[in-house]
Amino acid sequence: MQLLRKISLCGPLLLALLLITTTWVAVVAAAPAKANALTTVHGVVGNRLSNPNAELLHRMVLTGRLAPTVHVLNSLPPTTIVQFPLVPSGIKNAFPQANGLVTIVRGDRDDSTSDTVTLDVEKMPPNITFTIFLIEQANKPFGNVEYVADLTTRGDGSGETVFHIITFVAFAMDARNPGSSPDDKEGLAPGIQLEHIGMWFSSLQDAQKALNDNTLKGTIFDGGNPPLHAGPQAMTDGQTSPVF
Repeated sequence: MQLLRKISLCGPLLLALLLITTTWVAVVAAAPAKANALTTVHGVVGNRLSNPNAELLHRMVLTGRLAPTVHVLNSLPPTTIVQFPLVPSGIKNAFPQANGLVTIVRGDRDDSTSDTVTLDVEKMPPNITFTIFLIEQANKPFGNVEYVADLTTRGDGSGETVFHIITFVAFAMDARNPGSSPDDKEGLAPGIQLEHIGMWFSSLQDAQKALNDNTLKGTIFDGGNPPLHAGPQAMTDGQTSPVF
């Protein structure tokens, strides 16, 4: 009787163990198939997303066609996201810790030709308005420029602005003599390519006060005060190779 009782008690236990083992084997067997399905749906290659536009920019950074400061973020196609820093130029002596970060998000060009640009700064001169330009050259003599936005810092020297504009294929052109120049991303393009970004003091007086230097000269970029004279350049990407 005791032997029969032991056998009858072991029966349900063995059955439960068998069910658990079968379920575990099924889960393990299905896992690779699920992973492959996710890989197919999301286009994952190794640890990176497969995105033709992002891969092109990665190669451009590696071959020096884009500046080494440019970071191409993982993103699902057709979105492409790049980031690069801004460093102090005209404010370097007075605000050596100033820094900025530019983030450009480019969506599907079949739906929209403009990009979303976010510019964040910190440790800048406080309570000052700066003007932002796309520029031909990161440093003097700057070349062709295009005004795109303003940014006003807070009392702690931080600030941000978001704007929509064409960046990856921005150019300046004199219609009387159009000319053309190479764009690394899209071949030969009209005019002069604007592939850098910089920030200027909107007001010369603000610059002289913030930098404690009354000898500073204006830049004929902006309305400012006096008219057509902004202050000096404050921040730049500082690169010789394009950043976008």
